[in-house]
Amino acid sequence: MQDGRARIVAWLGREILPHEADVRAWLRRSLAAAGDADDVIQETYCRLAGLASIDHIESPRAYFFQAARSVALEQLRRARVVRIETVTEIDALNVELDEPSPERIAGGRRELARVQRLIAALPERCRRIFEMRKIEGLPQREIARRMGVTEHVVENESVRGLRAILAALAEGETPESAVPRRSSPHDRTRKRR
Repeated sequence: MQDGRARIVAWLGREILPHEADVRAWLRRSLAAAGDADDVIQETYCRLAGLASIDHIESPRAYFFQAARSVALEQLRRARVVRIETVTEIDALNVELDEPSPERIAGGRRELARVQRLIAALPERCRRIFEMRKIEGLPQREIARRMGVTEHVVENESVRGLRAILAALAEGETPESAVPRRSSPHDRTRKRR
């Protein structure tokens, strides 16, 4: 039994630990609170360390992601309040059991570069808020404090940026043409005349 336990511990260090940063980053994006991600990682390691055998695991990376996903979903089910986007992001996670092909990696890199260009093309304030909210995972309150705006503005700009990027991806356009221009009171006055 000791040899089996030592084998599992060595496997965790060799095959699972190198993927912790990726799992942690995904959890932080999905759960927003760093403490929640830490709890999920800790619980996942406990479960993996408690496995009776690792012989059935063909892809340790995929297994780690799937185990973390299961732990996160259990914690979300126990929580009283759950952000709707958190459940959607976790359910959308589709971990491949095999390593991606070179074509898939290249395609993913092209798509990532396209999304980065779309984000960079957003209007300045919208881009900054979108990056802080969706990429860095900062809470609305913190972004509002840093930028000197209300939380309502942060929410609106974040949604505005996401809609523009999704529309641009769907239609193959740049985000400037997808971002609706906000009307000013002067616009309404001109329209009435």
